[in-house]
Amino acid sequence: MLKVFKYLKSSIFSVLAIILLLFVQAYLDLTLPDYTSKIVNVGVQQGGIENAAIEKIGEDTLDTLILLMDKNDQKYIINHYEKVDTYKGEKIYELKEDSDVNKISSIMAKPMMILSYASQESTSSSNSSVSFDLPEGMTFSQALGVMSDTERSHMLKQVDKKIKDIPDTIIDQAAVSYVKSEYERIGVDTDHIQTMYILKVGLIMLGIAFTAMAIGILIVFIGSRMAARLAKTLRHKVFTKVVGFSKNEVKAYGQSSLITRTTNDVQQVQMVVVFLLRVVFYAPIIGIGGVMKAMNTNADMTYIIGVAVAAILTVVITLFAVAMPKFNRVQKLIDKLNLVTREILSGLPVIRAFSNEKHEEERFEEANKRLTKVNLFINRAMSFMMPVMMLIMNFVCLVIVYQGAKGVDTGAMQVGDIMAYIQYTMQIIMAFLMISMMSIMLPRANVSAKRIMEIIETPDTIYNSKHLVEFKSEARGKVEFKNVSFRYPDADYDVITDINLIANPGETTAFIGSTGSGKSTLINLIPRFYDVTDGELLVDGVNVKEVDLHELRDKIGFVPQKGVLFTGTIRDNIRYGNERITDDDISKALDVSQATEFVSKLKGGIDYDISQGGTNVSGGQKQRLSIARAIAKNPDIYVFDDSFSALDFKTDAKLRGELAKITKDKTVLIVAQRISTIMNADKIVVLDEGRVVGIGTHKELMKNCNVYKEIALSQLSKEELENA
Repeated sequence: MLKVFKYLKSSIFSVLAIILLLFVQAYLDLTLPDYTSKIVNVGVQQGGIENAAIEKIGEDTLDTLILLMDKNDQKYIINHYEKVDTYKGEKIYELKEDSDVNKISSIMAKPMMILSYASQESTSSSNSSVSFDLPEGMTFSQALGVMSDTERSHMLKQVDKKIKDIPDTIIDQAAVSYVKSEYERIGVDTDHIQTMYILKVGLIMLGIAFTAMAIGILIVFIGSRMAARLAKTLRHKVFTKVVGFSKNEVKAYGQSSLITRTTNDVQQVQMVVVFLLRVVFYAPIIGIGGVMKAMNTNADMTYIIGVAVAAILTVVITLFAVAMPKFNRVQKLIDKLNLVTREILSGLPVIRAFSNEKHEEERFEEANKRLTKVNLFINRAMSFMMPVMMLIMNFVCLVIVYQGAKGVDTGAMQVGDIMAYIQYTMQIIMAFLMISMMSIMLPRANVSAKRIMEIIETPDTIYNSKHLVEFKSEARGKVEFKNVSFRYPDADYDVITDINLIANPGETTAFIGSTGSGKSTLINLIPRFYDVTDGELLVDGVNVKEVDLHELRDKIGFVPQKGVLFTGTIRDNIRYGNERITDDDISKALDVSQATEFVSKLKGGIDYDISQGGTNVSGGQKQRLSIARAIAKNPDIYVFDDSFSALDFKTDAKLRGELAKITKDKTVLIVAQRISTIMNADKIVVLDEGRVVGIGTHKELMKNCNVYKEIALSQLSKEELENA
């Protein structure tokens, strides 16, 4: 999979943009639980009052609070409050705008808590942790007023000893409660404060949520474009590589497998890259950030997260170990299914002719069942993951609530903190859950990536030499075999052995022999569909391995055994070898190939649309159009690999007659099964088991080559041979 990523170099800025956006999104996502906690703790429980930094306070209350502070704090507080109004004859002071709210809160919290507990003690039989021994009928504020500085200092030291073990949350809540009561006392609308606080925090949360959503959409958009670009690159690389394959590589991989790798495998990689960039970077960010946030909320419950993560990893690793081998098998079974499907579709006429549909259906069903069985195993194994993950998540929530309830009871936590902690924990678990989801997709994509890179990294067996040589103009069209032998890869013997032969321009050289004698293999060496194993093959006096492949093949007009036409018009197919030719050239090529008559009857003539594979024309018509394509190219060398087999004798004779007129200075090589096709050739080469057993004209070979004579007599009578 890592090798595929090197093709993302052109998208490096997109990757960096995604990473940056993921950090921003993670920050926003991790901020939301804080605001949830604030709404519950501050908005609901504290009535919208955030801390002890009271914004408006009565003069009597301020004077009482100052008595509970040291001299430095007294000066600081006095300097940061200013008179703004009166309420029922009492002066009202307001906190200055430039004041440090946190510092004010830290100074005011403890005195407010003391006054809060003192007021509770005077109005009820409250059993708080702080108690005051006050004279009968005297309030705490009155007692403070009559105390000397020494007595007040001593009392505060005693109070500090009593409250040192009280959690900060209890001190803050007591202070906030006192602030709320003071607001009510001086006529401030506390309901309005609460409503405005909840609205403000709620709007901030909505803004964060919408921003995170927008960033998420942008990330997916950038990631999708980048993955599509990668898929395009991979398809191009694979297709370009396959087009350059020799027949050996195509045979080794199989056509169905090459199609699967170009389509299905690339699609698997594309799909995973989108999620990979989205999840693999995001999950660690949100996971680590969530742990840090959770520890800041309550470090004592961190072990719960550790246990949950360990449980999730155990499940993921187990499923990964079970499913991974099956993912390798899935792609091979898809190859097999494609192979069977392709064979059946291409062989439908034969299947129907032999009434063998039932057998082929069973063959397809067998391949289909194997693929389905493996897919079902994988899906069943992976479907086990989600319920287990949900069980872990719910169990973790239960433990957090149980532990949090204890914290709330002792005053160490607030309800909003528990909710925030649950959210942080869920974010952490979801991060690992996303990674576990990737573990489902990644193995298959990894297999696909390996299959893609296997094609791309396959060394070329047919390639250009580092030091290219130019063709010799004085030997234009000359083809020479010097001690040429050829053996297929992994074969035990040579299929062509020690061939010495020269085909000169202006001559027609024909090859004949029994089936499997090596005729087609021999001429496939000329355009380098294969490379000779031993000896040399020269074109225009130069070894074909030393010249540019494109230039070599540009000199050859090759017509294969099976006529191949491409989707498009007849005009497009004829111009396939030379796009610069005119309609007159096309007409001449059709005339020579004896295709004009049937083309003129087609709707649109040369603009008639050929369907995929040329299924809307007959075998003979397909062969004639293939021959016309080679003629229109006007090459130096014509190679006909049994290209007249689908033609009747009359058309065959006419075609060869017309062909002879335009190839007077060209080299023509013909492979044929019919003696009548090659009788008039300037040179006939007889092959038997990969060896040349005779070279000469028809008459010469009838006299001195038994193999040729046997082939001739098996096709024509003595009288026909003599008359010919």
